[in-house]
Amino acid sequence: MLLENETFLSELTNLFSINRSKGGSLYITVKRYDGRTKPKPRSAQTPVENKCLIRAHIGQKKISTVVNAKDVNKFQLAYSNLLKGNFYGLKKRVKKKVGIEK
Repeated sequence: MLLENETFLSELTNLFSINRSKGGSLYITVKRYDGRTKPKPRSAQTPVENKCLIRAHIGQKKISTVVNAKDVNKFQLAYSNLLKGNFYGLKKRVKKKVGIEK
């Protein structure tokens, strides 16, 4: 389901809460998107503004959004804040002490 950027972020928050209550895995994919749904012919060389396609799914629930090049900075700030707030199950890395042995 293709959503607007703000709606995608709110639905992603809902997916994180579903994941927290039920468990499982939440998958997020980010890739370059040029706006086409069919392969381009080899002879056509028209410059296209690049976009970013972001998909998220947990089980059968799937959401996606397309971010335009001019909106990337604003979306990235909101997206990173959302991710920081919802990374609750990560374990801290244990640092090994490196000492000089004699």
